[in-house]
Amino acid sequence: MSAAYDAVLLLSFGGPEAPDEVRPFLENVTRGRNVPPERLDAVEEHYQHFGGVSPINELNRRLVADLSWALRESGRELPVYFGNRNWHPYAEDAVTEMAQDGVRRALVFATSAYGGYSACRQYHEDIARAREAAIARTGSAPDLVKLRHFYDHPLFIASVADGVRAAAEGLEDPRLVFTAHSIPVSADRTAGPPEEGGHRYSRQMAEAARLVADAVGATEHDLVWQSRSGPPQIPWLEPDIVDHLDDLHDRGVGAAVVSPVGFVSDHLEVVWDLDNEAAEHAGKLGMGFARAASAGSDPRFVEMVVELVAEQVDGAPVRELGTAPRAGVGCNGALCHPGCCEPAKRPGS
Repeated sequence: MSAAYDAVLLLSFGGPEAPDEVRPFLENVTRGRNVPPERLDAVEEHYQHFGGVSPINELNRRLVADLSWALRESGRELPVYFGNRNWHPYAEDAVTEMAQDGVRRALVFATSAYGGYSACRQYHEDIARAREAAIARTGSAPDLVKLRHFYDHPLFIASVADGVRAAAEGLEDPRLVFTAHSIPVSADRTAGPPEEGGHRYSRQMAEAARLVADAVGATEHDLVWQSRSGPPQIPWLEPDIVDHLDDLHDRGVGAAVVSPVGFVSDHLEVVWDLDNEAAEHAGKLGMGFARAASAGSDPRFVEMVVELVAEQVDGAPVRELGTAPRAGVGCNGALCHPGCCEPAKRPGS
């Protein structure tokens, strides 16, 4: 069955790598979303705090190198290509390169463990757009098969859990708090096929948090949100991490371990929102604070991707721990199920 696939595409979000790239990148990300200019100004300042460079591309390049090596070690000679949704290297360029190299059918690993519009369906749209670009440029494009959600894969959960354990060392009775990127409430409501009742994004997030909490023996934990954007009149998932720290302080909690379970790598939203804003706020409150590492820095994360490839290539058993609905390779293609994970409605639309 290995001959059925001849490459892997790592598909991610993208990020700027120079000061003059920040604003064009942010405009790509927010196009059509009615994000106020002042919000873009604030986020641009966050990037400029780090020299205008997001860590995400370099982290993904390491992941490409590690995955290439791990696939060879597993006996699979599958080259790994890298493309982004919002910045160079763009997915369109990566898929064009694949077509020029003679790739006929490839697996796609998207750097999101969860369902939802931005976390899943939009990656299918990225795949379709990239194939269209490759066809326009070269006359052909490889078939692309997106791998399944992995929010409850044992190796993902184990990686996050070890990050929590390491962060908790030295803190006295810390509260375990999980964070994920907030999305509009309306987008969460439509996340998943209508017959599922929606809320696939938040349900999977809650399940992942529960699985990690069980793994580390935590009797209580919280799931909160971060990095919201968009018009203030649009309801988003709450509470925000900073507001939640206020609530914990008011309840007499003296320390918190924060795990960014909704993110697979320590990119800028993790580094700024947690390591800067949340950590600084906790310090003002006199609370102990530690941020756990994301799963992508753990070698088992790469091992998990190899397992996901083996599921599709070799029919290897699917390893899963959760009960929340997930999408597998059965929803491949340019379009998801009708009504599944539709984008949030814009004001006036």
